[in-house]
Parts: sequence; structure tokens; C-alpha cells
Amino acid sequence: MKKYSRILIIVNLILLLGYFNWSIYQKEKILENGQLVLLHLAPVDPRSLMQGDYMQLSYQEARSGLLQENTPTHGYAILKTDSNQVGQVIRLQENLEPISGNELAIKYKVVDFRLFFGAESFFFEEGQADVYENAVYGGLKVNGKGQSLLIGLYNEKFQLIQPEPNK
Repeated sequence: MKKYSRILIIVNLILLLGYFNWSIYQKEKILENGQLVLLHLAPVDPRSLMQGDYMQLSYQEARSGLLQENTPTHGYAILKTDSNQVGQVIRLQENLEPISGNELAIKYKVVDFRLFFGAESFFFEEGQADVYENAVYGGLKVNGKGQSLLIGLYNEKFQLIQPEPNK
């Protein structure tokens, strides 16, 4: 019996490590091949004493007037981007298709009649809050399946905000 429990523990550990490595691999692929989209930020409270320095992000697009009573709780927000990669939600749909060549889909969920894109917190090094307080856009990389990954915050000139070294 002891032999089987050890084997079971080892198999479970291998499966768990395999799952985490696959998850990391998928996120690396989004970073490498994903399309950049900038979403305009809405003002929010920038600090949590319990979790350290972070910014709770709220996107203006998440407050879109597209939500209706019958909007599915999970689906895809279809965006059009301008020449600066700034995205604007043009419709919500339950499935990934149909989508035209100049549109981009991001998975969403609805909570309390508000859209969430899965990238609503941005953590930064303690003492760097002033660097990010004037952020205008959240930059997300999005793959063809609508999965997104927050890569940073951008200023009004559409440039990635870099933390100051040794501060």
C-alpha cells in the first residue's frame, strides 16, 4: 500500500509540474506572438496596504454601454484598433467567430454588470507609485483565441512606462 501511495504522489507531482510549465509556455507564446492593444484607463484607487504597491486597473472600455440584460456572462469583446493600437469595443459576442480581419477579440466576463478582461491589477516595486500614477493606457498582448496578458502601462504618448532604476 505504501508503494502505491508514493507512486500516486509522484504521478500527481509530475502532472502538477507539467500543468504549470504548460501554463507558462502558453503565456510566453502570448507575449511573443500576441497583438498589442492599448485600453484607456479609468481612474481608480492606486494602493493597497494589504498587498503592497499595486494599481487596480479599470478600463473605460469595461464601462461600455454595450452591456444588456441578456449579455452572456462570458464571451468575447470585439475591438477595433486605431493607428496607435488603442482599442475600442464595438460589440460583444458569445463565440470567437465571426470576426473580420481588422478586428481583435478579447475574452471577457461580466461581474456586477461590468466587463472584466482578466488584467485588472498591475503590481509594481514599492516606492514606484509616482512613476505609474499618470498612466493613460493598459497594454495587453492578445492571441488569436482571445486570451490576453497585461504587459505594462503606457503614457499619453503611447510609450511603455519604465520604472526608474535604483529608486
